[in-house]
This record gives sequence, structure tokens and C-alpha cells, in this order.
Amino acid sequence: MGRRRRVLVVEDEPAMREVLRMRIEPWGFEVAVAGTGGEARAACEAHPPDVVICDVVLPDGSGLDLLPALRGPQGLRPVVMITAHGTIDAAVEALKRGAADFLTKPLDYPKLRAVLDEILAEEDQRGSLRKLQEELDGDSGLGPLVGTGKPMRDLFRMIRVLGGNEASTLITGESGTGKELVARAIHDLSARASGPFVAVNAAAIPEGLLESELFGNEKGAFTGAVAARAGCFELAHGGTLFLDEIAEMPLSLQPKILRAIESGRVRRLGAVRESVFNARLLAATNLAPEEALKEGRLRPDLYYRLNVFTLVLPPLRDRIEDLPLLAQHFVAQFNLKHGTGVEGLRPEARDLLQGYDWPGNVRELRNVMERAVILARQGWIEPSHLPPYLRRPGGSAGLLLRPGLTMAEAERVVALAALKASGNNKAEAARRLGIDVKTLRSKLKADGEDPGK
Repeated sequence: MGRRRRVLVVEDEPAMREVLRMRIEPWGFEVAVAGTGGEARAACEAHPPDVVICDVVLPDGSGLDLLPALRGPQGLRPVVMITAHGTIDAAVEALKRGAADFLTKPLDYPKLRAVLDEILAEEDQRGSLRKLQEELDGDSGLGPLVGTGKPMRDLFRMIRVLGGNEASTLITGESGTGKELVARAIHDLSARASGPFVAVNAAAIPEGLLESELFGNEKGAFTGAVAARAGCFELAHGGTLFLDEIAEMPLSLQPKILRAIESGRVRRLGAVRESVFNARLLAATNLAPEEALKEGRLRPDLYYRLNVFTLVLPPLRDRIEDLPLLAQHFVAQFNLKHGTGVEGLRPEARDLLQGYDWPGNVRELRNVMERAVILARQGWIEPSHLPPYLRRPGGSAGLLLRPGLTMAEAERVVALAALKASGNNKAEAARRLGIDVKTLRSKLKADGEDPGK
């Protein structure tokens, strides 16, 4: 059992003080009373209450003037003002000075109880947020990586190990899990931290330009080469070169990459001489390496050269316990970016986020939180600030099935969606659908083709 919440009633009329005590105590509160502003100050210092109910008119001054003392040194204690002479101007003035609410006599006691319950529920939320912030300010992550669950603690331990050596490392994980952030964290912990960190995403560069991007070119080496330029290997000299989506590198280019890694030399397109570079190699792929090898998208010799260590990043759905911490991290980040004053997530909004499968992982959560912060602007993120697909039962974006589909065709659409959401992992997709892998394969087949192969 938690402690009973303490309410301080500041009221000059003895009968009214006693009525308030008798009304409030059965609601589960501990009640203290004061008849003057001086007594109220002393009570707040001796036994700090959780909430104060204060009359506007007191024998030794105005309750409005007493508000700063009642709210405490940090101005966090909620105060409900009451008066028998309520006006709109008085209510506005009380709220401007920081009162949590303003009620008129004779008091509507069901409303008073609702106000107290709402205030203290909000205080509970703020208490939870303070704990999250303490975690964020403490040992809850590694650089921009945030998490306290076992999968992330294990990952942070390996990042620290890899930061202390020069071993090539292959980072794998679904899209949006933070592979480049992990590569940067390894670089920042290494002896090369003062050198450059150069990232190149093979999937984002047209195939015809990728060789020049990696190795550089001399002036006139090809049409459009109007000046000599260094490639990523040279630019990373003394630091770290991060090759993202390595399985998307053209097979014809992979032997050249391997040779550069092993020799420590590169030749620009159109150049006669080679130049020396000294950079640590980190690589990443969102495909399982075994799958990339089997499909012929990654040469075994390059794979074995890069794969001294492998880091497997957990998807967000496998570390959902970290979601409140991540969400609060993004709230703080986007408050700074957009000049907003959002406190955090309402419990109902948090529950919606934790009930969703997050196929886009942390990247998707980041986008959802930025949208929510922009819409909320101040106060709390409510369910209405979240994208509509998160507010549907089951928390999915939904599937569009065109009219006229047969049952077999509809089952195939659902199976394909499950396969995509599980990162093309048939065993995981089958588990989510509640069927075995053999049944999943049969539902995926169309005209004798299994798209998951």
C-alpha cells in the first residue's frame, strides 16, 4: 500500500474546515487544516502536503498573495482556490498566479473530488516523467542510443568492447533500428574518435556513381568529371568508414572494395597512381548475412573479411520496455527543435504506442513522436495526437483488399503483409499468423512462385 495523499485545507471558518475534513478524508486522503496564512506556511514547512485547498479571503491577507508559498520553492505543488465571492476576474487572476483550479462556495463536492483526483493523477504522471528523465540523465544509453532493457545493455557492452579495438564489424538489423548510430558510437569510443566518420549508403547512390563515390576520380575520368575529387576511402583516412547496406553494393564492385580494405590503397578513377589510406571499416545490412550470401548479393570473401564481429540490433518490438524512455527522449529533442512545451505522454497514448508492432522500428517511433509534439504544442500528448492507424484496434495501418478477391488471394495478401512486417523472416511471420512455416509457404505461392524465397 502506498502512503495516503496529504491535503492541506486553509480556511478561516472552523465549521467549514471541519466539513471539508469530513468530506475529504473518506475519499482516502489525509487532511491537515490551517485557519490563517501564517498557519498554512508553517504546515507546508512542517509536513509538506501533496495538494492545498485555500480560501481566497483569510484573516491575515489574501489567499492569492499566499499562492507562491503554498506552491513550494519550485512552484510544483497544486493549489485549488475556493471563495464565496467568485467572479470571472478572480478566477482568471488565480489561474494566472498559478492556481490549479478555482471553485466557488457552496462547494460542489463531487466536482471537488473530481478536481483532486485529476490533479493528483497528473502529479503521478509528472512523477513518472521525472523518473524517466532521471534515467535519461543517468546511465540509460550510449550517446544517442537509448535503452535500459537487457537487449540494449548487451549491445552497449559490445559497443564498448569494439570501441577499444580495430576489428572490422558487420552490423545487422531491420531498417530503422539505428545501425548508423551504432557505427558512430563505436567510432566515438575508439582511438580514431578525433578522425573523420564517413558514411556511405550503397542503396542511396546510383550504381553508375557508386565507384566514383567510394574511390574518387581525376578530372576528365568520365563525362561530368569536371574536377578531381577524393572518394570516401580517402576522406575516411585516420578515422572510420561506414559502408551501409553493403549487400546492395554491385557484385562487380565488391572485389575492388575487398582489395582496398586488404591493401590499404585506393586508385581514383582515371588515376595512374594509388594512394594510401588508413581507416577502420564498419559495415551494415538489413538483410541476414546468411540470406545475402545465399541470394548471391554479398560475396563470401568480402563477407568474411568484414565479419570479424557481428552486432545484431534488436527490433523495437523485442525491447518494448524501452519505449517510454525512447518516447520521452524524443519529446525533449523535439521540444528543443520546435520550441514547444510538451511534458510527455498520457498513459492512454503510451499504451497505444506499446501495443503497436513498430515495423519501422525506432525511426518510425521518432517520426510519430515528432508529429505528436508538433500537434500537442503544450501539455500532454493525447491519443488524438497520434497517427490514426495507431488508434485503430490492433494498432495496425490496415490492409486494403480489393473487391472480388478470392479467399486464397486474400490470405496471400495477409501472409505477404506479415512477411514484410517481420523483415522477411518466415518463421516469425508464421508465428504472428498462428500457423506453421509450411502453411505460410503454401499461402504465399501464386502461379507456383514463392515470393519469400
